[in-house]
Parts: sequence; C-alpha cells; structure tokens
Amino acid sequence: MTALADTASAKSPPGLLGHRRHARPAPSVTRRTTLTFDSTGMARVGLMPRHGRAITEFADLGRRGVVTARVGNRTLAPADLVAVVTDCLITEAMSDRRAVGAEVTLTHPAGYGADELAELRGALDAIGLHHVALVAEPVAAAAWLEAAHGPVMPGLALVYDLGGASLDVALVRVGAGRPHDPIVGVPLRSVEFGGRAFGALVAARGGGSSAAGALDGSVADELRAEHVRASLELVYRCLRRADVTMADVDCVLAVGGAARPTEVSGVLAEELARPVVVAPDPERTIADGAALVARQTAASAEETAAGAHRRGKGLRRARRKLTRMSSAAAASACGVVLAFTLPADGVVAGSAPFGPV
Repeated sequence: MTALADTASAKSPPGLLGHRRHARPAPSVTRRTTLTFDSTGMARVGLMPRHGRAITEFADLGRRGVVTARVGNRTLAPADLVAVVTDCLITEAMSDRRAVGAEVTLTHPAGYGADELAELRGALDAIGLHHVALVAEPVAAAAWLEAAHGPVMPGLALVYDLGGASLDVALVRVGAGRPHDPIVGVPLRSVEFGGRAFGALVAARGGGSSAAGALDGSVADELRAEHVRASLELVYRCLRRADVTMADVDCVLAVGGAARPTEVSGVLAEELARPVVVAPDPERTIADGAALVARQTAASAEETAAGAHRRGKGLRRARRKLTRMSSAAAASACGVVLAFTLPADGVVAGSAPFGPV
C-alpha cells in the first residue's frame, strides 16, 4: 500500500470535519507483492513474468524462512528486497507527482525487534534511502484514527490488524500526552488467522474448494464470525501481557483487508463490548496513517525553517546571508510525503493523495 499526502495540507485542522474537508483519497492502484529483475538488474514490482522467477513472501523479516535473490554478483536478503521495493515505489510516485525532497515513511510490524529494525535500516541506508523513516504499523493506524475521528481523549486503542497472512494485535496510547513510543505491552502476531487462514477453513468445510462462494452465503458468514471469535484469544493474551483488561480500552480499531466484511466488526463489538472503528477501505488505513505521520514531520520541518526565516528577517540588515539561507530552507520543506506498507503477501496498492487546503 502506497499513500501520498501533499505538504500543502500539512496544517489542516485535526478531527473528523477537517479530515473530510481536506483529505481526498484517489482511486487506489493495486499490484502483487512480487519483485522481478530483468537481465540488466532493473527491479520491477508487481509483475508475474511468463518465464523466470518472481520473488514473493519476502516482506516480513520476522519469518524464519529466508528468501534471497541473486542479482549479478550480489545476494539480496529480505531486508534488501524490501529496500529495493521501497526505492521502486518512491521513484514511481515521485515521477508521477514530479516532486523532489519528499518526506517518506515505511511501516513495519510492531513485533520487529532491534535486530530486524537494524537490518532494515541498514538495507535502506545502503541504497541511499537515509531519509526514509520507519513507523510501526499500529502507530500509523492510530495516527489515522486521530485524524479521522479526533481529537480523541487520552486513552488506549486496541489495533486489530486482520490481513491476508496474519492477525496482529497491539495496544496503542492515543490522545494528548501520549509518549513518543505509544505501544503498550507486547504486540502479538498469529498466522492462524487472516485471509489465508480463513480461505483454508472455507476449503475444509466446502470439501476442498478454496472459494468462499462455494459455500452458501450465510454459512460463509457464520464461518467468518467463528474465525473472528477464535482470534479473540490472541486479543486477551495481548491484554494480559500489558496487564490491562478491556475495561481499560477505549475503542477497537479494525484494519487490514480481511477486516472489511461486516461480520468482523460485528463480532468484535459484541464480544469485546467496545466501540469498533473501521475505515471505508481498511486495507489502506495503515498507509494513510503513515502518510499523515510523514505529513506531520514535514509540517514540523517547515515550521522550524519558517522560524529560522523570521529570526533571520529580523536581522536582515546585519545578516542578509542568514536570511537567504533560511528562505531556502523554508522552500525545501515543500513537496510530497509518501508512505509505504508492504504486506507479506497479497497486493501493494497506491495512491491516496490528500489535497491542499
């Protein structure tokens, strides 16, 4: 998922009304999470070649199955492949928007430890992507929540990320006064739930067919509700790890492509007895939130540069050179901010530009 946010809208007011007025998502463009290299070593994202090998299942560095690619004399590890995809998407987005100097964020699973983050950071830096900021997926989701439904009162949000390959559950502090690292307790992941696991369940109940349509609609809905109820054990385990209960949680934010069916939010609301928030396009929530984080970073940089400009303007007669430097710094903060979230399988999709004020 790729999301774009114009820095011209960086100062849009927070909250639901401000979000509706200034955020205008464009139709998304989806591509398979695949990576191919041609004979010259040029990388392509989203292609399924007739001949040759497409590299898949590489985006989750937490998986132990090592996926590598040999390009020329170099062996690319999973973190290198993620960096290559990021570089390809940045190049494509920047070419489309004809922008320079973008703020960029790349989301990652909250369960990544120091080793995975260091590996990813090193791979990005190795190809010149020093400016790409890393943001945990539930933190990005919470940023979307505060922009779309804020301002929210200080409290806890449970992020229920039901994707194609897994279920990720995390507790995140939201609202004023939240810490720099707002994740509470230990985020948990299970591959026993999600789109792929549900497909296997449907196939088992449907006599081997992997299509949900092979079963009666009501039966498929019941199976999905059963699937979500079974996943609540992971939710309760996450709560226990953080030493809290559902009484301490203010809302549940359901994200991920597999969270789109109404049975998901219905079961969560009924069983957890908390308000459940689902975006119209839940598969885009994390990328849109990460774009908002990047936009806030760009706004802070712009304000810092503008402050330097004002201070320099006050000393114009004595320090004209400083003023010119400050003006240049203020101008360089304008451009496009990008955010990327790469699922372990499924699709990479883009773009979601936020229009100017």
